[in-house]
Amino acid sequence: MYCDFHFNTSLRFLPDLYQALHQEIDYRKAEIPQICESIYFGGGTPSVLTSQQIADLIIHVKQISKISSEAELTLEANPEDLSPEFLKEIHEAGINRLSIGIQSFEDEFLHFMNRKHSAQQAIDCVNAASRAGFTDISIDLIYGIPGMSNNTWMNAIKTASLLPVNHLSCYALTVEPQTPLAKKIISGKVAAASDEQSSEQFEILRQHASELGFIHYEVSNFQRNNSPAKHNSAYWSGKPYIGIGPSAHSFNGTQRRVNIAHNRQYFEGLLKGDCPHEIEQIDSITRYHEIVLTGIRTKKGINLSEINKTGEITSTHFIDTLKKHRSKFSISENFASLNQDYWIVAENIALDFFIDK
Repeated sequence: MYCDFHFNTSLRFLPDLYQALHQEIDYRKAEIPQICESIYFGGGTPSVLTSQQIADLIIHVKQISKISSEAELTLEANPEDLSPEFLKEIHEAGINRLSIGIQSFEDEFLHFMNRKHSAQQAIDCVNAASRAGFTDISIDLIYGIPGMSNNTWMNAIKTASLLPVNHLSCYALTVEPQTPLAKKIISGKVAAASDEQSSEQFEILRQHASELGFIHYEVSNFQRNNSPAKHNSAYWSGKPYIGIGPSAHSFNGTQRRVNIAHNRQYFEGLLKGDCPHEIEQIDSITRYHEIVLTGIRTKKGINLSEINKTGEITSTHFIDTLKKHRSKFSISENFASLNQDYWIVAENIALDFFIDK
């Protein structure tokens, strides 16, 4: 079982929200199995909680489920939120993995992305986490930033490799509509990075991270010292998980549940003994699409047994499409793995496997 706690950055309703999280755990305890393999404090800004509140939530889960001795307990946070004291306290509370949103080791680009921390704070934070006892540290980095040279990107990967970091999550900058960056690009104040630049920096990432000891095991993720992210790997392989908190998602294999996003409606609902949410029934074609889209991004590949479970129509379509792309895939141990030379276009290839409803 994988628990995923979602948080909003607003402090206005934090006491009510914290109480509601405990209430939802009790409200949904029948869905929580006997053994918990991962707890992930993420989505939004979970570091708004105190270390004691985090400890109490972990204790509450322990009252319902046994947490595996090899469980991954992750906190997602930004560098400016991780003081040495807080790091020590959450480590003592049971958090054993950190996912830190560093994004860049250049102050110029941190400012451009409206990040609150500096490059030096990012480096100091990772070192402080190591001193606090954390041996499982993941950081996020962004490429494809307007104005960022290939050499600058290469230096960022090298800087990460010199830190006590065993996991990298690296993403191309996404320009969301109606954001300040989108408006600057439309007005011509900022030139968006070209697809060619993003592709070049993805290839630099692949090559340079490998040379520095990182294994590329998912399109955006790299690990060293045998430390793939258990929680994210559970999503990619289709394992059930429970999301606690406003806007949190859950999946039980046949249904996807989404909690209401509105904080006040969320905790007021729980005060009345209900947790406002919506349920999406996952039909065979939707499930087939999810298996393809997540599996094609991983080194292990698309699980052919899971494809077969979705039905004859989808499995036949998959086999026919795979024949068209056979030179791009390796088949072994019941998995079809996209060769990494094509990972930059993995999602486009995945779409070719889709079936119109």
